[in-house]
Amino acid sequence: MITNTLRIIVIDNDRSLHQAYRTYFDMYLEYVLTGIYVSIKEALTDFEKVAPDIIFSEVALQDECGIEGIEHLRNKDPHVKIIMLSAQNDFELVKTAFKKSANGYLTKPVDERTLYNALDSIKCEGATISNDIAKKVISMFQRKSYDFLSERENQVIEYLSQGATYKTIAEKLFVTASAVNFHIQNIYLKLDVNSKSEALNKLRELEYSKVG
Repeated sequence: MITNTLRIIVIDNDRSLHQAYRTYFDMYLEYVLTGIYVSIKEALTDFEKVAPDIIFSEVALQDECGIEGIEHLRNKDPHVKIIMLSAQNDFELVKTAFKKSANGYLTKPVDERTLYNALDSIKCEGATISNDIAKKVISMFQRKSYDFLSERENQVIEYLSQGATYKTIAEKLFVTASAVNFHIQNIYLKLDVNSKSEALNKLRELEYSKVG
């Protein structure tokens, strides 16, 4: 149950950050840090005693995934707010966290201001994400998609427009460079062009014709 002073616990196996968390929370009047733990298991053992309203949990915990721990924490209290912490802002990881019912996702390093803003957002709006993740989400929604290209070809052309090399595209899409080359040749064929610059120019022309 959420009271005037919200009770917070942190789950982070990086002990070098524990003092920073304590220092941050000492500055807040409306939030109190009731425990810092290095594992989900340790936090669950102490859960009833500390009765947290909000939990900050690292994603990459030693020997376990913090995202998988969300279910165990919710079994203790379905209404507790859970914010994931991670040095990674990979969109698939973020998406998985929210699918598992996380209320927020912050990328490290997290300073005092970021932490406070996140808590304020959770208290008022029930959710929070870092600015870098918000920008990535907006960028994904703003990506152009062409009906005459396959889903994979649209992904390849998106990376090409960003100046990515075949090798980089292959790494991003988890395919071989040969597969990327195959998709690019198909794109050239569909656009009736012979080079990357011609392909991008042709696509720009198509966009302009839509606007006109």
